[in-house]
Amino acid sequence: MGGEGGDDGDGGVTLDYDVDGPHQDQPLATAGTDLEDATAAVVLTHGRGATAQSMLQLAREVHHDGVVFLAPQAARRTWYPNSFLAPVEQNEPGRTSGLRAIADAVGRATDSGIPLERVAFVGFSQGACLASEFVGRNPRRYGGLAALSGGLIGDSVDPEDYLDDGADLEGTPVFLGCSDVDPHIPEERVHETADVLEAMNGDVTERLYEGMGHGVNEDELAFVSELVAALVD
Repeated sequence: MGGEGGDDGDGGVTLDYDVDGPHQDQPLATAGTDLEDATAAVVLTHGRGATAQSMLQLAREVHHDGVVFLAPQAARRTWYPNSFLAPVEQNEPGRTSGLRAIADAVGRATDSGIPLERVAFVGFSQGACLASEFVGRNPRRYGGLAALSGGLIGDSVDPEDYLDDGADLEGTPVFLGCSDVDPHIPEERVHETADVLEAMNGDVTERLYEGMGHGVNEDELAFVSELVAALVD
């Protein structure tokens, strides 16, 4: 594995340590098909200052029958206190607690019988950074990752931190969308994230949008909709 993740033996995702951080025991918002009836799942992670419910608004735009959307809530609406470009230790315990919250949401899906190859991740801004980090630290075949205005977390990206032990995304589709002038996400970090996930055998699509600012556009939503549709094809 490429970092902090492990396999629970039943195809689920676990972290290798117990976490009792700020985001544990927070609500998990849901939308779409009822979990017990769903054949695929999308874990949604919101941005700084936002809510799980705000991500469910995005879910309504990309929903397809058979897909349940699971949106963890960050305590005080913030996954970690500082910029994602700060040294990792400056964003603990929020970063690790957020990864645990994602793992718990994945566990809800796999416990209901949804295989990991039909579980996808969609995050925006701080949530996109957390989702990227989760996939990079827990590599296997997923249904997909869409990181909207985000990238891997840390003051620098060392590919060796992610590529040890033959880490393999097994062709997981990955979409990285961001403005070329985003005030929070440097273009170079998007490129670095793409390079790492490609080296892990992710099927990466990277799109930088000229002058867009910090937000989500129609092209990104169309790509996410196609990714979600592929989960139930």
